[in-house]
Amino acid sequence: MLDKLIQRSIVLTTLLLLGIATFSACKYNEQRKVNVASHEIDRETMAEIIVGAERLALYYGELKDKKIACVVNHTSMVKDQHLVDSLLNLDIHVAKVFAPEHGFRGDVPDGEKIADDVDPKTGVPIVSLYGKKRKPSPEDLEGIEVVVFDIQDVGARFYTYLSTMHNIMEACAENGIKCIVLDRPNPNGHYVDGPVLEEDQKSFVGMHPVPIVYGMTIGEYARMINGEGWLKGGVKCDLEVIELKNYTHNSFYEIPIVPSPNLPNQRAILLYPSLCFLEGTTVSIGRGTDLQFQVIGHPDISGVYSFTPQPNRGSKYPKNEGMNCRGEDLSKLTIGSIIEEGSINLDYLINYHQAVTESGSPFFKENGHFDRIAGTKALKQQLKSGASEEEIRASWKDGLDQFKQIRNKYLIYP
Repeated sequence: MLDKLIQRSIVLTTLLLLGIATFSACKYNEQRKVNVASHEIDRETMAEIIVGAERLALYYGELKDKKIACVVNHTSMVKDQHLVDSLLNLDIHVAKVFAPEHGFRGDVPDGEKIADDVDPKTGVPIVSLYGKKRKPSPEDLEGIEVVVFDIQDVGARFYTYLSTMHNIMEACAENGIKCIVLDRPNPNGHYVDGPVLEEDQKSFVGMHPVPIVYGMTIGEYARMINGEGWLKGGVKCDLEVIELKNYTHNSFYEIPIVPSPNLPNQRAILLYPSLCFLEGTTVSIGRGTDLQFQVIGHPDISGVYSFTPQPNRGSKYPKNEGMNCRGEDLSKLTIGSIIEEGSINLDYLINYHQAVTESGSPFFKENGHFDRIAGTKALKQQLKSGASEEEIRASWKDGLDQFKQIRNKYLIYP
């Protein structure tokens, strides 16, 4: 009996301290704002956003005395402690961890397969969802009563954590297991833009009919997956979203932990939706350098800036490896200036298509990857035919208008 009383006291004290820390942070920063007009961010006066994982009091009761699994990586932090450690310290039975692309610790290069493992710190088994399978099997979920999903998203359709969440929700629905999504802010949540993915371009880098930038948190997105019947067979997941505090879609949010090896900072995250088109081309966007998604270049064009991709932590086999790529350096762009655009910047795609084509070198890779990233075959044809930015954007309008109507049904935050 005494042990139980001590345990309960520890839990209540932990929850109380988290509540005090949250209140203090909110009180101290309640005046915070973004000064986009000057292209600078006023970090000293921005409201402290409280992520879902930190609101333990809202979901602790759902996990107590239950056998749970966590879908997490290195971004799944509760203040300065990993979510799994936090739950184990509260005597929650974390029976299993499911790991997405880049692995539990977020240090595996892009596209590299990941094997099952055991966490050496906690002894918890780790089941890879980016190796032999992308979706948990019924055997993986045997005995599990709740699955907790907590991974930082960056707000672009081709970021594969969305597909992992889809597969988790589908597996939970098929096996009668509750899924709790601990919401986190979307650093690209302030706008909606890009072509809506077409059915024939569905893949693990795009599973849903949404534009490239969808302007939703991962919790809102989960509600949309469920509500629109996008899970196989139209099954519905028993879903709960633990909401953010002090967040709006116009909030500035600087991700405190690098979300994946090739998005090393806030600038790269904000440029990612615009530059990722070039992944399906012969143009390098800095993989194999320390300025991933912040530089652009190609061996056969001119430019005032140059760089040479080499294998590194984020990319074992970078595009144009060992070749001097000439182009431009975007790493000096201010964060505010990128945010102020409020749309995908098509200049990079149009200009580099023209420059590489005029050099006589091929621009598109012939593996269909460009179409999968774009979500449509039309964009490639538009570039080849010399369509203007205005013409390209006009072709997106109807799809975007329809998506925004769907999106509005699932928004949690203003």
